[in-house]
Amino acid sequence: MKKYVLSVATFVFSTLAFCNFASSEEEFPLWPDVAPGAATSDVKPTYEYWKPENKTSDACVIVFPGGAYEYLTLGRDAKQLTRFFNERGVTVVVLNYRVPRPENGPKHLPAWQDAQRVIRVVRSRAAEFGIDSEKIGALGLSAGGHLTLMAATSSQTASYEAVDDVDKLPCHLNFAVPVYPAYVLEDGANGPNAKRGIDSPMVADFAFDEKTPPMILLHGDADAYSPNGSIAVYAKLRKMGIPAELHIYANVPHGFVGNPPSGKPVDDWLNRVDAWRKKIGF
Repeated sequence: MKKYVLSVATFVFSTLAFCNFASSEEEFPLWPDVAPGAATSDVKPTYEYWKPENKTSDACVIVFPGGAYEYLTLGRDAKQLTRFFNERGVTVVVLNYRVPRPENGPKHLPAWQDAQRVIRVVRSRAAEFGIDSEKIGALGLSAGGHLTLMAATSSQTASYEAVDDVDKLPCHLNFAVPVYPAYVLEDGANGPNAKRGIDSPMVADFAFDEKTPPMILLHGDADAYSPNGSIAVYAKLRKMGIPAELHIYANVPHGFVGNPPSGKPVDDWLNRVDAWRKKIGF
């Protein structure tokens, strides 16, 4: 069985980069013992709790980094996101989920288990963190965008057997922000879209159950992971009557989060997310 590894160098870089703007940060183990399906207790996914210096919101944003389910894009991506929300008084949790992909089974299964677990853990610590247990959202990038969709659409499907009392809590999200989500369409189920995602159905990963929350989706139209995936999710949400917002940016490729300002409308994407968050009451 392939061993899951969390990038220590990347985590250290991101931690050092964050220290200038967050009032406090703590890292915690995600599971009480061995993670589901892990061969040994050496596999230890974690979550980081970032408390804003001046907390003005009772919402919490859980960040799912990208990295193709092979590694985690911490560093500049998580730095930008944590700074942005902490400066606006919002609590942030960053999930260091298991990578790389397992040798057998769905590419996202260990990460999905970690995602359902971290939502439950955050909900269990809501009073301690000073947040509302029904104002928990997730923002994910690329593979993390796919993971955000898994967490948002499939919370009524158990990805693992309960290990303690925390797992008695629900793992639904109250809002979701998939950013250039990958692996949404059958054309591109495991990589970039070979046929640009044109006329391709969605993968069967997403249940779109009764706890699927409002979403805002953001994508570039020059992305090798086709924006047609985000369009398909938006259309599905609209059909279900779930509030949704969609932003497709012209001539913008994959991975725009963390880039320096370009003078293009995409530079303002986080402000669009924040305005939407406030508009829907979170």
